[in-house]
Amino acid sequence: MMGGRAVLLLLVISALFAQIHASDPLFHESFNESFDGSWIVSGKEEYKGVWKHAKSDGHEDYGLLVSEPARKYAIIKELDYLVTLKGETVVLQFEVRLQNGLECGGAYIKYIRPQATGWNAKDFDNDTPYTIMFGPDKCGSTNKVHFILKHKNPKTGKYVEHHIKSPPSVPYDKLSHVYTAILKPDNEVRILVDGVEKSKANFLSADDFEPALVPSKTIPDPDDKKPEDWDERAKIPDPVAVKPDDWDEDAPMEIVDEEATKPEGWLDDDPEEIDDPEAAKPEDWDDEEDGEWEAPKMDNPKCEVAPGCGEWKKPMKDNPAYKGKWHAPLIDNPNYKGIWKPQEIPNPEYFELDKPDFDPIAAIGIEIWTMQDGILFDNILIADNEKVATSVREKTWKPKFDAEKEKQKAEEAAAGASEGLSEIQKKIFDILYKVADIPFLEPYKTKIIDVIEKGETQPNITISILASVIVVIVTVLFKALFGGKKPVAPVKPAAETKKPSAVVPDAAAGSSGDKEDDKDAPRRRSRRDA
Repeated sequence: MMGGRAVLLLLVISALFAQIHASDPLFHESFNESFDGSWIVSGKEEYKGVWKHAKSDGHEDYGLLVSEPARKYAIIKELDYLVTLKGETVVLQFEVRLQNGLECGGAYIKYIRPQATGWNAKDFDNDTPYTIMFGPDKCGSTNKVHFILKHKNPKTGKYVEHHIKSPPSVPYDKLSHVYTAILKPDNEVRILVDGVEKSKANFLSADDFEPALVPSKTIPDPDDKKPEDWDERAKIPDPVAVKPDDWDEDAPMEIVDEEATKPEGWLDDDPEEIDDPEAAKPEDWDDEEDGEWEAPKMDNPKCEVAPGCGEWKKPMKDNPAYKGKWHAPLIDNPNYKGIWKPQEIPNPEYFELDKPDFDPIAAIGIEIWTMQDGILFDNILIADNEKVATSVREKTWKPKFDAEKEKQKAEEAAAGASEGLSEIQKKIFDILYKVADIPFLEPYKTKIIDVIEKGETQPNITISILASVIVVIVTVLFKALFGGKKPVAPVKPAAETKKPSAVVPDAAAGSSGDKEDDKDAPRRRSRRDA
């Protein structure tokens, strides 16, 4: 009885340990601590980009930062043990934030296969063999989230690079995004961006990868040659056809329209172009060295309202007798054999496969070239359970993304409100310019326009400008109605001591002499005069 209880207890403990293991990632790099010592920067001369341990903009969370533009970068992290990709679910996931955008460059990760004995992490470069390359890449016409698999052909021993045919596009914004690739034991791979499935493929489907993981059974025979008498012409000229006797190959395509008459009002004696009357001979023109100076030509303005100018000639028209060069009509070719193709032979590189023969992952490397700085990598994860990846994604990426999204919405709303206010201001200023053109305000036009132009350069005093101009109008109307017996006290704009006050004409104090001075004084050119 005790033995049965012991077995039951052992099973419970085993299940508990299995559950604990299932909740742990195989690898997780959060970059909460400095990467020095654990990640190795390539020692190759071409990789001059400096990696930094830095905070994501607006967050307290750290990541691995691409700190300089127009540089090559390479850094690698060797795993403590190999991660196998055969026969079980494997999830590859990481975050990238393009803090300064991505116009041209990569932000992908290479999952490195085991290297030859004696290989040093300092030698990591573009030629270092990998198993999978995954992540965003954008430059020119390229805009995709790569998923590339390198698979060894068991017949030839050669590694072939296979690209997923339907990769997702790269998000265009500057927010944090998380990329997930889920490799399933049933040969399926799913690509997620921000936890949403964007692409799905089957490793063994020729429709999903280029080139196909499994080669075709047959190939065109490279030694097969097209026979010399093979006729691929579906149609041929009729050998018994004869050109008709009335077929004139020399007839012109166009002839003069003899029935045409000169339009009424045609200016025979006026040329289509005349010398530009405003052109003048340059002062430094030397007739001996530069030749006789001639004024540049311009279109004759008289010709713009007339049917035409210059010598009138009858126009051309299509020649009804034109037939062109005669060709024999085409007929079916009795010797047609179709388009020649070499015969198919068995493909020496063909092999059968139930499941991809993935190489294990021995290291994680980032090897990129980019024109942008500010690329931040974070929370690089390898897991054997989708729930683990989902949990990490929700805890690490989601709060940052939500905060960034809210900040973006607030900035867009503020920008929208600012643009709306700008449109209102434009309409106000347009009205004020029209007010300045009212005849009875002529003596004050120059000063009013000066005030409006100041308001255009200082939008924060728009209301003050509007109030000031209204004061001028009311004052002038009051003087016109009551003969200037008692001036109306100007209404002061809303008190803002730190803002520049609008300069307005003192209508109440103005005399007839002042008006004359304003009228004759030179004024600045306003946008209405431009």
